[in-house]
Amino acid sequence: MNAFIAAVITFAACFVVVPLPLFVARVLGLYAIVPERRCFVYLLFGKVIATLDEPGLHFLFMRMGWKAFVVSWLGSRHVLDMRLDQEYLRSQPVNSEEGAPMGIGIWYEMFVSDPVSFLFKNTDPRGSLAANVSNSTVRCLSNLPLASMLINRHSMSSTVRKEVSPKSHEWGYKLGSVYIRKVHFRDAAMTRQIESKVVNRLRQVTSAIKQDGANQVSIISSTAERQAAIEFAKAGAVRPQIVGAALERISQDPEVASAMFDILETQKMLAGDSRITLLPQKSSLLGELLAAGDDRETVPKAPVEQDGTPHPQVGG
Repeated sequence: MNAFIAAVITFAACFVVVPLPLFVARVLGLYAIVPERRCFVYLLFGKVIATLDEPGLHFLFMRMGWKAFVVSWLGSRHVLDMRLDQEYLRSQPVNSEEGAPMGIGIWYEMFVSDPVSFLFKNTDPRGSLAANVSNSTVRCLSNLPLASMLINRHSMSSTVRKEVSPKSHEWGYKLGSVYIRKVHFRDAAMTRQIESKVVNRLRQVTSAIKQDGANQVSIISSTAERQAAIEFAKAGAVRPQIVGAALERISQDPEVASAMFDILETQKMLAGDSRITLLPQKSSLLGELLAAGDDRETVPKAPVEQDGTPHPQVGG
């Protein structure tokens, strides 16, 4: 029971008793807590009496004196965000030196550098900075060569930043990094023409590469055929000498020469389409019978009717 009572008393002290006096102290202007990357600007009777840009606990009566106790009732407090912010402007219209309509996308950073100037010197510092960056981009980057506009983005970013920074600082809005992110053609017809030219150029290069390859292959093939023809011609010129030398050596032995020519003649006969009939010796009658049989095969048969009688034209 004692622990429960202690817990209730602690809860009431942490969430009711302690916050209430602190709230009253803040309302009375005794102190203020500035968060990280925030700035408090206090106004009294139309004048800036204090600017708190350091994070932490600040006792207002030490900075403003007796005005700290009435600024919450008779004055006002402005809370400014001091964090780094970013903005991207799309397709800012510029023309190249060649007259091509181009669009430039520019990205930049900005932050509040002077809270008082930010509040009172310009009613719309963010919009004014965007307009200043856009005007500087068009003014500084127009009439540049197309090649430089497409390649040298770092130098273009530095040029725009140098042109914008002095003006933006007067309004309490300081420009940070500037970067040209995108450079493109604004005319759709020109884009299609460039695409067509690029495609045609790629086709020409591809055709040239293919033709060069075909020419190289033709050169290699013709060279190989020429060398092969030379070697075959050399072999054809040397062949009679080699065959003649071999026949000369064979003819030195009559038996070997006779056997060789018999073999060659037999091979020639076997390679031909003629029919060969082998007959035994002293069989003249068998040869005559075979010859007579061959003659009967070559004589055409006489035409006959379907009933077996000779055709009338045969008798005539």
